[in-house]
Amino acid sequence: GGFYTPADIRFATRHVVEKQGGKFILDKAVRVDPEKKTVQTESGQEVPYDVVSFNAGSQVPKPDMEGDAENIYTVKPIERLKEARDRIKALLKEKPLRVGVIGGGPSSVEIAGNVWRLSMNSGKNPAEITVFAGSRLMSGFSEGIRRRARKSLSKRGIRILEGHRVGKIMDGGVVLDTGETHGLNFIFLALGVKPNAIFKASGLPTGPDGGLLVNQYLQSTKYPDMFGGGDCIYFQDQPLNKVGVYAVRQNPVLLHNLMAQLEGRALKPFDPGGDYLLIFNLGDGTGVFEKKWLTFSGRLAFLIKDYIDRRFMRKFQAIE
Repeated sequence: GGFYTPADIRFATRHVVEKQGGKFILDKAVRVDPEKKTVQTESGQEVPYDVVSFNAGSQVPKPDMEGDAENIYTVKPIERLKEARDRIKALLKEKPLRVGVIGGGPSSVEIAGNVWRLSMNSGKNPAEITVFAGSRLMSGFSEGIRRRARKSLSKRGIRILEGHRVGKIMDGGVVLDTGETHGLNFIFLALGVKPNAIFKASGLPTGPDGGLLVNQYLQSTKYPDMFGGGDCIYFQDQPLNKVGVYAVRQNPVLLHNLMAQLEGRALKPFDPGGDYLLIFNLGDGTGVFEKKWLTFSGRLAFLIKDYIDRRFMRKFQAIE
């Protein structure tokens, strides 16, 4: 939506790794051999390990699509969002845009709201935005969050379709399960996330969602020298939502357990903790805030989120 530049949300990962004496490999891990204790990369390298931590995140599953997918974008990885933003800004100068956001979760709400802001700021042709929310918008959240999110989008003219699912996605539009067709010239896929596919591809023990199955120590249930955290794992003791707060809470436990495994010391169990703060960026300078029993929306919610996010980024950018 234009609130943040790429520099605001970027870490100099290579510099940080090499500054600390590590080796940075610009490649994609595609398979792991736990018997040989190697990770294979897309380019064919085999990287040996004594202990390994998987922090591979999640991805948006791509449904079958017909035709040219030039203007169809997933909400992950984040590089795709930058490409989408640049593409939308260029198209808005040429013609009116009909943008579809497929999915009913928080990503859909944030994308729709921020595309609205981008279109209002980027050209003479404001976008017509439709959220194809499936059964219900924000169905996994409280009524307070759902009501506030719906109100925020609706008052800006963003259309929300509930009670029907998208049956077919194609270049130029979507077809609902009712057979109804909606013409679109830009589509975002926000269909939830699934863990990185490397674990299933490697024949490792996984949870029902395909994430690396780990015990209370964030350790593979089968291979003691293998650990993981964040969206790419399935925590055996208590299935966790795919939210960043758990990755943040897991980091110190992962560091301790990786070193402990190398040194033969006792591992530390991970405690997911209790309730966590939820704040969604609605794209118009406001947000929706929820913590335990407290729910509210407005400018203050956005400012709290902005402060927390910028403080988090500064903490890690300072390492550079």
